[in-house]
Amino acid sequence: MNKQQETFNNTYIIGISFISALGGYLFGFDFAVISGALPFLRTAFALDAWWEGFLTGSLALGCIVGCLIAGKMADKYGRRPGLMLAAVIFAVSSVGIALATDLVFFVTMRFAAGIGVGMASMLCPMYIAEISPASVRGRNVAINQLTVVIGILVTNLVNYFLADLGTDAWRWMFGLGAVPSVIFFVGVLWLPESPRWLLKDGQEVKALQVLEKIGSGGFAENTAIAIRRSLAGNTTQSYRAVFDKAVRPAVAIGIALAVFQQFCGINVVFNYTSTIFESVGANLDRQLFETVAIGVVNLIFTILAMWQVDKLGRRPLMLVGSLGLSVVYIILAFLLQHQYPAGMVSVFVLLAISMYAISLAPVTWVLIAEIFPNKIRGVASSVAIVSLWAAYFVLVFTFPVLAKHLGAFGPFYLYAGICLLGFLFVLKKVKETKGRTLEELEEGFAGH
Repeated sequence: MNKQQETFNNTYIIGISFISALGGYLFGFDFAVISGALPFLRTAFALDAWWEGFLTGSLALGCIVGCLIAGKMADKYGRRPGLMLAAVIFAVSSVGIALATDLVFFVTMRFAAGIGVGMASMLCPMYIAEISPASVRGRNVAINQLTVVIGILVTNLVNYFLADLGTDAWRWMFGLGAVPSVIFFVGVLWLPESPRWLLKDGQEVKALQVLEKIGSGGFAENTAIAIRRSLAGNTTQSYRAVFDKAVRPAVAIGIALAVFQQFCGINVVFNYTSTIFESVGANLDRQLFETVAIGVVNLIFTILAMWQVDKLGRRPLMLVGSLGLSVVYIILAFLLQHQYPAGMVSVFVLLAISMYAISLAPVTWVLIAEIFPNKIRGVASSVAIVSLWAAYFVLVFTFPVLAKHLGAFGPFYLYAGICLLGFLFVLKKVKETKGRTLEELEEGFAGH
């Protein structure tokens, strides 16, 4: 390959990456809205610790279903139809939750919202990885994480101001999700299909047209040749193929990283901000303010991660983040245990968020989008992300129960230990992927 002749249409690439990543914004919305709504929902539905955990975690159960649907749909019909369906589900479920009159209907609609989140969480990073040249793939996939954190920040800000509406404020918090859903749907209409899927489906002319829009010179031809080579042989998609001996190492690493990203514990901070700060005497206004501060720090360090992921690489960021979180959690648990002032607790909560935002948050999604072979990328990604959402459900379901018996501080000692184990796993098992094409990575991980 004569890579010196390759030039790229960066404006076009970033444009379609941002449109696709609007699914990440909706992911961030549904993920964050519960934090501001929980103080109202506890009263509206008389939640105990078990129901609080299940109501919060019901999103994750829907995500699991969404990933399974998206994996098969993406490989059979392409990436675009799945993104469009996710947008429709987001819009309908947002309105449904806002109109909920009882707990069962609320949980059902939140489960439906999870289906949309699950589909978007799998398809958006995969799509961006497949349309991005190797040199900027990490940055572009991280755009999805950027829109996730923008969704979290905007949602937390809106929640903060809507809180003054009174006991039904939560209805507006959820209902407003219909607006970005419609914008996302319209945006997806403008997206091209993934050239890798088009080639797999035998649509060579369309694939080359997309590749020629992405890059000039020898890029389209060289990329098409590499994709065809990687697709040679059996292209039938099945979950059984995910566990073939040749791809098992990559799948095992993908699953482990996905589970670790959740069991590291940070989503307890995102979802149960009010519970954590209530435990040290903060009032409702302070609790909601802390969610906004978390959103701001999350955004700043996600942008920093986007700048560094293709420079420093994936592995160094993961190592620093996992070890840093372990240390910060121990200090945070100590502060909560001994009832230090909310201001002091806030410093270490925000430090934990910054560690996560520059490492595990974006890099895990980048790696999941990168390490699987072209022939099984759809179903393999769905297996990894199903594992991620299952771990998320376990995490958020168990926290209210653990906090009730151990105090809000207790679980953070456990999360510190998990982060240390995650550090050791990355150190021993995860290889660097920056700057290599998806086809080159396929060869590397097959022999891992």
